[in-house]
Amino acid sequence: MKTTVLSAAPLLLLAEATRAAQGDASSRLIESPLSAANLVDTGIGLLLVLGLMLGLAWLVRRYVQMPGIGKGQVQIQGGVSLGAREKAVLLSVEGRRLLVGIAPGRVQTLLVLDDEPEQRTAFADQLEAASTAVVRGQPGGEA
Repeated sequence: MKTTVLSAAPLLLLAEATRAAQGDASSRLIESPLSAANLVDTGIGLLLVLGLMLGLAWLVRRYVQMPGIGKGQVQIQGGVSLGAREKAVLLSVEGRRLLVGIAPGRVQTLLVLDDEPEQRTAFADQLEAASTAVVRGQPGGEA
């Protein structure tokens, strides 16, 4: 039974080929899938789909407001590496400044600073003010 089906298969394919040669609609079945027309059609379709996806992504990014992605809520003021996998980062969140320690699997607030002053003084001025306050606070430390 198996040999009968296997021997009949080439005859069925031959009959289909002769019918396709007569100009039936099934002639497209025998056409090579790697023909220039098929490749051009596939390429144009691919470009249209990619263009549509990029356009929709741009529209969503521009017009859809997602919570947590808004601009200006959390800003990174600066950061420094403390080791191979540890960092200290200065963040500004709703007008407050936070010094945050970041390690693998852990984020911890190290220091909460006052609101940012409108006009910052130079580092040298701040260092001088801090050093004079320390010297005055020590007994007999005044020069």
